[in-house]
Amino acid sequence: MKILQLDKNHPLISEQLTAKGFLIEEDHISTYDEVLEKIGGYEGVIIRSRIPLDENFLNRAPHLKFIARVGAGMENIHLETAGKLNIKLINSPEGNRDSVAEHVVGMLLILMNRLFIASNEVKNGIWKREENRGDELLGKTFGIIGYGNMGKATAKRLSGFGVEVIFHDILPNLSDEFATQVSLEELQKRADILSLHIPLTHETNDLIDEEFISKMEKNFYFVNTARGKNLKTKALVEAIESGKVLGACLDVLEFEKSSFENLETENQDLQYILDSDKVIVTPHIAGWTQQSKIKLAQVIVDKIVETFMD
Repeated sequence: MKILQLDKNHPLISEQLTAKGFLIEEDHISTYDEVLEKIGGYEGVIIRSRIPLDENFLNRAPHLKFIARVGAGMENIHLETAGKLNIKLINSPEGNRDSVAEHVVGMLLILMNRLFIASNEVKNGIWKREENRGDELLGKTFGIIGYGNMGKATAKRLSGFGVEVIFHDILPNLSDEFATQVSLEELQKRADILSLHIPLTHETNDLIDEEFISKMEKNFYFVNTARGKNLKTKALVEAIESGKVLGACLDVLEFEKSSFENLETENQDLQYILDSDKVIVTPHIAGWTQQSKIKLAQVIVDKIVETFMD
């Protein structure tokens, strides 16, 4: 089976698949149009986010049997066309769920305890204690939307912090020892903290908007390590200004490029987020640890081998 790898990943993918008899070719620089000219010669594609596999792309790949996404999100692939063409879709959310969960907890602790602010002040000769009183996780209700790999791993990490974890998911009967499933209405009524762990779809685009925020009964902290476009940034800015949102932890931004490589838009709302001491922003790295790079790659290899060597 001839496979084209379009992004740089851990070398174990090429090494292990080659050892199993697959033919792996690497192309990390060709443009969309250049890849389009040769994609007809491959039976598999391994991607991250560099090139969109849209309807036109997939229809130019008559021999394609699978697409493997090194990561969780599949929004870069035209899923309907892939289904019609019987192209198997593989991803690896198991590979970075632990790093995402730790990132969520880490950002929250930094935000709620004003650690960046206090540290920078002391380094600049400013010694404030009363102004830097923190807010404890203990006793709060932590609300999760989306209880898949990332949501479950986050709930598990929170088990030692004395928080009650509740979640909403479109699938039923997912409660476990770490979290209790509730309706969206109950989550909006009870949550002190809201964390997103959902894919980007037509239904979840701008899910967190003015209307959603207005239905949150308590003032709350907001965390997004899912996709930037799950959140309407203008609504968050207004909620921070009004005090409805006490603070936000954003690993993803509405204004990222589709490749996640940089920001593609500058505007007043983004600048507010970047300037606010009530917001922590990181460059889409929640799932980006030394360990997850290996685990993401290994999950992809194992799934390809399991599927095509049985």
